[in-house]
Amino acid sequence: MDQRQLGHSGLTVSPLCFGGNVFGWTADEATSFRLLDAFVDAGFNFVDTADVYSAWAPGNTGGESETIIGTWMKSRGNRDRIVLATKVGSEMGPGKKGLSPAWIRTAVEDSLRRLQTDRIDLYQSHWDDPETPFEDTLGAYKELIDQGKVRAIGASNLTAPRLREALEVSARTGLPRYETLQPEYNLYSREGYEAELEGICRENGLGVINYYSLAAGFLTGKYRSADDVGKSARGNGVVSKYLNERGRAILAALDEVAGRHGATPSQVAIAWLIARPGLTAPIASASKPEQMGDLIAAAALRLEADDIAQLDRASAY
Repeated sequence: MDQRQLGHSGLTVSPLCFGGNVFGWTADEATSFRLLDAFVDAGFNFVDTADVYSAWAPGNTGGESETIIGTWMKSRGNRDRIVLATKVGSEMGPGKKGLSPAWIRTAVEDSLRRLQTDRIDLYQSHWDDPETPFEDTLGAYKELIDQGKVRAIGASNLTAPRLREALEVSARTGLPRYETLQPEYNLYSREGYEAELEGICRENGLGVINYYSLAAGFLTGKYRSADDVGKSARGNGVVSKYLNERGRAILAALDEVAGRHGATPSQVAIAWLIARPGLTAPIASASKPEQMGDLIAAAALRLEADDIAQLDRASAY
């Protein structure tokens, strides 16, 4: 399988990243193990999670995803084969959030313990923290890199001005720079990334690992009318946000391209992302083993220039 450089980090990753937000939520431990086994057996090596996953599920407090991944890696003895990404910054309890040096030092130890490893390959700032100067946050990350606990750092959900500011601070001070950005990006949600962030990432050689690759399931073609809201717990939100004239045009284009390739809409939607210049590895997840086939096939699907042009036109904003 082709490997891609993750920014200037020296890390190489598969062109698809498995999103660990489902672990401990819609996928229990046994199912999570099956999903991860299938992913790695297919030649992929990149797994993304966060300390807060999956605190939103009833009975959870956060850390469940990291715990499952850590137990899986230990049971399989495959830590060295995995490029492991996690995040810090989301609220883990009263006063336990943000990007202050004190909280980063505490949170990384908690993540390392749950993950049962001595290092995190890509440690990401989950959300911006305007109250903490970039010098302080990046200084804390430098400590972790110097200690061998973190190999590279990245950012998620930063605006273009704030990303540029962070990169300027790194250039001026010599502190580690964000090597990756994790933005929301898919065939429907294009403008937020393409308008400004894409140019900054390409100009500075940042890796891009986007989330919501399938627009909460809309790009699978699962939701095509108001009657489909009951197909999942998030169906109402998906239909109200995406099922409009533009959304229907995107689905129609996905159907046509998928038909030409003997593929599914979700495979085409992910293949479009993989083919996007400057995009390193879209993040996608699955809650059931039978869904893994789509992800594996998507990485092997090669779209023609005409396919990409058709999808670009249909999703134009």
